[in-house]
Amino acid sequence: MTAKTILILGGILGVLSVGIGAFGAHGLEATLTANARLDTFETAVKYQFYHTLALILLGILMLNVQSNYFNYAGISFLIGIVIFSGSLYTLSLTNITWLGAITPIGGLAFIMGWIFLILGVSKSL
Repeated sequence: MTAKTILILGGILGVLSVGIGAFGAHGLEATLTANARLDTFETAVKYQFYHTLALILLGILMLNVQSNYFNYAGISFLIGIVIFSGSLYTLSLTNITWLGAITPIGGLAFIMGWIFLILGVSKSL
């Protein structure tokens, strides 16, 4: 992925983070409260936002430094957002509890993203 692609995806995910968070707080509060999943939903939004910011910082870094590790980091962060936050959003809205078993896969993708970021910096700078 190019720096431009990463930055655009970061912007899109930033918009979605704010929109999903606001919609959850206002439009979904009754459902999330009934399912006792308000905290779970908030965790999903927080992790999506944290890793959206990581994508933006990664894109800025990629403007000046080239490393395949940065590509892997970006892909890992994206996979993490989809699987970690996505499974928690779905769990929060549907109360399908087996989805909680998928969430750690997204967490592992987040961890791998940070490891790839470290490797890219250590090998390139």
